[in-house]
Amino acid sequence: MNQKIWNIGAGVGILIIVFLAIISIKEIKSIAYVGKSEQIINTITVSGKAETTKKPNIATFSFTVTENAKTVTEAQSSSAKKVDAALKMLSTSGIAQKDIKTLSYNISPHYEYQAGLCSGRPSVCRPGKSVLTGYDVSQSVQVKVRDLTKAGTIFGSIGALGIQDVNNLSFSIDNIDGIKDQIRAQAIVDAKGNAEVLAKQLGVTLVRVNSFYDSSDQGSPIAYGMGGGDMMSTKVASVVAPSIPAGENKIVSTVNITYEIK
Repeated sequence: MNQKIWNIGAGVGILIIVFLAIISIKEIKSIAYVGKSEQIINTITVSGKAETTKKPNIATFSFTVTENAKTVTEAQSSSAKKVDAALKMLSTSGIAQKDIKTLSYNISPHYEYQAGLCSGRPSVCRPGKSVLTGYDVSQSVQVKVRDLTKAGTIFGSIGALGIQDVNNLSFSIDNIDGIKDQIRAQAIVDAKGNAEVLAKQLGVTLVRVNSFYDSSDQGSPIAYGMGGGDMMSTKVASVVAPSIPAGENKIVSTVNITYEIK
């Protein structure tokens, strides 16, 4: 019995010694850092900017055909006739298939509200209700016009086909990413030049780039509106070629570079 108690006591004693040893090692390591501060890295931050102005070379707009009929088949047939006529006109105008894209195609039930009626004496009233009267078929198509001299004529011709929902006419630049890359490179060169001038004035040496931030303008496409809206929408009954100035896009790149110095 005494031997068993001795063994248990010895085991507990060993665990206590190991625990104290671990605590001591941690304390010794912490003492090694007493009085030492974190390494401080000296830096300077400069900005660079570049910009260019480009004329848009692409016009984009969309049109929607919505037809109502008693059956889905009839509504689809009526819608398809108008869409096919529009696609034929676009093809004749030189628009490539790759520049015509269906954005949406929807089929939905069409309800009309019938008011309640009162009749007889004493008066008996029947409450109003929504009644299924047919179906709506709607198809939206996006068109990209690469020849801006044709944009106004095509835009007006779509309306002449009886398509009244023609909208979202906007102008943009093809391959805008390539232009942005060029402007960003110029902004970086500008920032580097500013950094070298500042380092010389401060009497320090540039070591390496510590961080980089690009806050370049995204170059949103130009959009024209009527009646205070953001986009252009029109309803025409005959071919009208509106005068639509494309304007210019300003592409701006601004970068911030932080350099380590010594």
